[in-house]
Amino acid sequence: MSDQTPVGLVVGTEDATPLQFSVALAHDAYLQLDDVVVTERPVPGLGTVATSGVVTQVRARHEGASFGSDVFLIADGVLPAQVQEIAEITTTRVEPECYVPPLPGAAVRRATGAERSQALYFDRMTRTVPVGLGRDGDPVYLNLDFLDGTRGGHVSISGVSGVATKTSFALYLLYAIFRSGVLGRRSVNAKALVFSVKGEDLLFLDQPNTRLDDVERDRYARLGLRADRFDSVGFFAPPTPDDPSGRPHVTGRTSGVTAFWWTLDEFCAGELLPYVFADAEDERHQYTTVIHQVAARLRRAATAVGDGAVSVEGRLIRSYPELVELISDQLADEESRREWAGPVTGTGTINAFLRRLRSSVKPLRTLLRGDLPDVATRRVSTANQQVTVVDLHNLPERAQRFVVGVVLAAETARKESAGPGGLLFTMIDELNKYAPREGGSPIKEVLLDIAERGRSLGIILIGAQQTASEVERRIVANSSIKVVGRLDPAEAGRPEYGFLPATQRTRATLAKPGTMFVSQPEIPVPLAVEFPFPAWATRQAEAPTDPVAPGGNGSARRNPFARLPAAPIDDAPF
Repeated sequence: MSDQTPVGLVVGTEDATPLQFSVALAHDAYLQLDDVVVTERPVPGLGTVATSGVVTQVRARHEGASFGSDVFLIADGVLPAQVQEIAEITTTRVEPECYVPPLPGAAVRRATGAERSQALYFDRMTRTVPVGLGRDGDPVYLNLDFLDGTRGGHVSISGVSGVATKTSFALYLLYAIFRSGVLGRRSVNAKALVFSVKGEDLLFLDQPNTRLDDVERDRYARLGLRADRFDSVGFFAPPTPDDPSGRPHVTGRTSGVTAFWWTLDEFCAGELLPYVFADAEDERHQYTTVIHQVAARLRRAATAVGDGAVSVEGRLIRSYPELVELISDQLADEESRREWAGPVTGTGTINAFLRRLRSSVKPLRTLLRGDLPDVATRRVSTANQQVTVVDLHNLPERAQRFVVGVVLAAETARKESAGPGGLLFTMIDELNKYAPREGGSPIKEVLLDIAERGRSLGIILIGAQQTASEVERRIVANSSIKVVGRLDPAEAGRPEYGFLPATQRTRATLAKPGTMFVSQPEIPVPLAVEFPFPAWATRQAEAPTDPVAPGGNGSARRNPFARLPAAPIDDAPF
């Protein structure tokens, strides 16, 4: 039950409306931003109407003072005055729904327990995910119906890089979804696909965090979660450049990481050429028609010869540079040009296509191979583990786009054929790079497809970006859950953050790491939450000296470097 002791009374000198009112605080009481309060009034013929709300502003002033210098006279006891604090309340719920204003002089009290749940609509949520702790120290929940596609889907997370802890929050959200038990039987087929673009930090999710203390463990317990690592994780990384064995290009983790690449046979048969061009659908570029003509020609002309290599026009192709050279030769020849580029394609258009194609050789030559043994484990797949991490940080930006586009297209096709029985949470950082507001590309089309109909397929997008104003509008608009961390002041004034009240926009420019403002459809006011410190290692320095063996069996293996001096630990921003 709520604390029946009033913290103040509804102010009578300011207008009180059904949607907003002010409270004069008692001298021995206080309210802070984000506190939840409730007040009641009798309504003839209906009974008692309870109006609940969230504190969105608090101000204090001297009543009886006229000038700024009067504060010194008041402090010396010369001028009589008193301090009065006024809290501004934004209504979240009226129960029963009779929208009448609170009466001046009505007592206002903090809402706790059942009244807090009613004020924040938690009592109407049948499936809840603990998203963090509120300012009052109690859990704040998300409605899973707006996460798993039942009534909505997708999450948009915005904030300044390195301060807003967007990736940490996204991982915590995945952890809470998988570990809270809210998925029930669907947890068996629930997967997460995570693209990592910032170092090797996400290659240690299956290791416990040695910096986790008892205070943070208690915060997990208050959220109904156990402070633990992700226990079912698969890691993929690109091959090391110029390494004939195809070992993964990582340095911090020496085991448990699988190299991924695509064979030239898959590249030709799957018509993956459009994903090489980030700006392929820009209407100003005429060479986009050449891309699809060449992709279709490769599909018809390429013949697999083993280990991913192909034979095209009688030439054996074992590397991506060789394939690019073959395409250049075919487009340079007058006789073959019509078949490869179309009958009316001009020389200038073909040259524009070739310039961009040749520039892709260096970034993509390690990912498109015909010189490595074709092993099944090289394919990025979410089938054998709950969380799949695809490490991209060692790849050039163009190669990162290619990987994200091809993997997402494959997963979308797989989910479409398998049906919506399972869930796939897809986490992408720097979303503005893959789905910018202006222009277009095959990658952007895949992301738009996921945003617009992905929830019906069981694909949920968790996108993180520094600036939501630079992300395709339809992707942000289709996100039921919007989360904001620390914002740049200029970015905070953009219309994309119109769901934040004015005070929260200002607070977002001051928010400390670990504090997020969460907006969801059922609650009219975004809620400030603090999520706990990661219980899983977010960098090599946080992993135990003797790592826990992958697979979740709790066993450990001996670390041959355990006796070496420890490297200095650079504190994480969160």
